Amino acid sequence: MGRDISLATPYGPVHAWRADPPHGAAPRGALLVIQEIFGVNAHIRSVADGYAAAGYVALAPAVFDPVARNVELGYDAEGVSRGRALVASLGIERALGVLRAGRDLLQAQGHRRVGAVGFCWGGTLAFLANARLGMLAASYYGAQTLPFLEEPLQAPMLFHFGADDPSIPPEAIERHRTLQPDAEVHVHPGGHGFNRDIDPNHYHAQSATSARRATLAFLDAALRREPAP
Repeated sequence: MGRDISLATPYGPVHAWRADPPHGAAPRGALLVIQEIFGVNAHIRSVADGYAAAGYVALAPAVFDPVARNVELGYDAEGVSRGRALVASLGIERALGVLRAGRDLLQAQGHRRVGAVGFCWGGTLAFLANARLGMLAASYYGAQTLPFLEEPLQAPMLFHFGADDPSIPPEAIERHRTLQPDAEVHVHPGGHGFNRDIDPNHYHAQSATSARRATLAFLDAALRREPAP
């Protein structure tokens, strides 16, 4: 079970959910868990707890805190509308500034390489954390990544998509393969939000399980490589 901590950022203190491996076990690595547009809610906290149970220090910063604190939205039309408005108000640069602060905290605590795993809007931020912050990253159904795809990767990259995701059609997936040929691209039988196990309208158990297995293998391999000089 994780806990709330306060993360110092250029925009003031930000809440974050931190989960550590159980029973004092030496961590396999450290990573940021990057929220969807719905905030650091029960699902994102559970995802962080799951990575901690697998041996990782997992930190989920409340990226919206610079513009609205304690955001936890529902998966309905009102929640989507409010989340999109917060994304626009926050902007990419402040979002990446919060992620940089989280990475720096984990590195200061002895984790030389820090990974990122992001979902939906957080999937796009995970890609940008790779391209702009040099973090190895796994992106789940990042529907807003296309405008940034020509930015070069700085670290290993993994993309997960749902084959039935109307927001990321097959031609968009192929664009990822074409513009980022060094990245791993996995396509699963579910749709958008297939990892969201508290949302019965989107959860797809088979896809969530296979994507988690692939992500853990990716993290285990990538975090054990020596960082570039």
